[in-house]
Amino acid sequence: MIKSLLGFSASTRGLLLFSLILICACAPSIVMVPSDPNPTCVVSDSEFAGWFEDGMVTTNGVVTPANSIEFPDDPNCSFYVWSERMFLWLTSPVPARYGSSGGHIFNSPAFYDISPPNEEGKLTFIPHEEGSVLFSNIRTAQKGPFGFRVLLDRSGRMFSVVPPVFSGEGRQLILDRQGQRVEIHDARIGAEGGPIFIDREGQVIAGARPIIPPRLVKESVAQKFMVNDTPFFLNVEGGVIDVEQGQAGGSQVLMAQNGSLVYFRASVNDVFAYFITGLLHGEIPFPGDDFTSAQFPTTGDDLTPIVEFAESHDKTLVDTEALAIEVKTSWIEAHLLDDPERYITLMGTIPTYDASDPDLWVHTGNKTIELAMVGMHVVGSTKGHPEMIWATFEHVSSTPNAEYSYTKESGSTTTVPQQTSGQWLFCEDGSDGPFNVPHMQMDSGSHDIESVGEHTISPSNTIRWKAWGQAHPNPGSNAEVIAINNSIRSKLAEDDVRRNYIMTGATWTISGAPPNSGNQVGTRLLANTTMETYQQGSDNGNNGTNCFSCHTTNELPVSAIAPRMEPLF
Repeated sequence: MIKSLLGFSASTRGLLLFSLILICACAPSIVMVPSDPNPTCVVSDSEFAGWFEDGMVTTNGVVTPANSIEFPDDPNCSFYVWSERMFLWLTSPVPARYGSSGGHIFNSPAFYDISPPNEEGKLTFIPHEEGSVLFSNIRTAQKGPFGFRVLLDRSGRMFSVVPPVFSGEGRQLILDRQGQRVEIHDARIGAEGGPIFIDREGQVIAGARPIIPPRLVKESVAQKFMVNDTPFFLNVEGGVIDVEQGQAGGSQVLMAQNGSLVYFRASVNDVFAYFITGLLHGEIPFPGDDFTSAQFPTTGDDLTPIVEFAESHDKTLVDTEALAIEVKTSWIEAHLLDDPERYITLMGTIPTYDASDPDLWVHTGNKTIELAMVGMHVVGSTKGHPEMIWATFEHVSSTPNAEYSYTKESGSTTTVPQQTSGQWLFCEDGSDGPFNVPHMQMDSGSHDIESVGEHTISPSNTIRWKAWGQAHPNPGSNAEVIAINNSIRSKLAEDDVRRNYIMTGATWTISGAPPNSGNQVGTRLLANTTMETYQQGSDNGNNGTNCFSCHTTNELPVSAIAPRMEPLF
């Protein structure tokens, strides 16, 4: 086997040997990144070494951030290179100039965690203090563009689920044919399988349709109605939405095959936090009457008032050339892994449950435990891109890939078949599906976890439908993402823990414009299987959602958290 590798370059031999060592040691399965893609996106050895603070590649060494002010904006490779460097920077050990020691940069005093929403839906910045242990929430379904949860119909179209409207007596209301609000006193399933709603007098409510806020009536929205314990989702006109299997639940919860729930954290850097705070205090200018019309900083001129505002409040920002950064991470319990040393870890406080009932886990309290990172979204503004670059990374042992194709260095195209055999974190050995079907959901009020449908609270089988962020086949795009993965991972020291993570893609818009169906570029169907598990669509084709399905502007609300933040002080 070793002799058969001699025809490859030294860097490729290193990467292949690294993979072979993992396989021969009977470790959990890993995503095998092909070694022979068309090398359309690579970084030279000297450039890569220059990323490190000391100018040389060292195991788990400190990487400096990409200079987002001087971002070359040269599609597509420069976007992928920016993403890779930012991931390595965020996961670097904390340098002394950050005012702390230990841990990783994304968990340092230069970053702030984002709290859960309060009763008014507002969020607060939580500082990272020396020795502090922060709370990690259960990973539930991602919110849509209006802050509501989403569902997919069978064609892959996304709907935001608008909360129901109730009468003073606690009965759900619906509109009749004349547009009048009517209490639902009873409901049944009709002969054609759809819901029939009954009013107070026992009459069928003709032309029934949901009560949707006026600002949303032209949007893809839905409302949920329960009929004999069966959920139905109606569109604006009152038509029944044919939902994907498993999408009729609430806030779906993900569990690893080893029994760990998946936990979630969101963080932002100091530039982001002081930008929002300065806007809210009126000390950083914004166009119009609403601070949400501001755009995230993309130039040195944009950055200057943020730095000056921070200095006026005795705060020195670090690595400001990174501009505004938002990080979302997913975690599992490290003690349930056979090989936690292959993961980025930290201490976190997580909820505990009474799991004696397989259909209902009751929230009992919290515990502090070591967590292992399985996924990370890296989001940031750069020159020319106020809509931000959206990149995602996953641990190589998380999830198997569906079938995909890529262009080889020779120019030919090859297809890699779907392969679920082995020990994956989120998929059974050899599973043939069904995939990405939730088994449980969280009650938003009690924080209890309840089973969905005929399932118990248990692990499900997850697959990465779009292996490299594009619908099948797209061999050229896949090759580009594979090539940058190979280029970066082969240059990292063999025992660098960051070598165990892959970038599955990044997306942005042409010229930084507000996202629409025609200007999203890069990997257009990007999803992280540990965070957008149930929004990937039904197969590896052109369906499912993308980052810009929910982040629909190039102004401040492109970050779902920014408009809801309270100022730092």
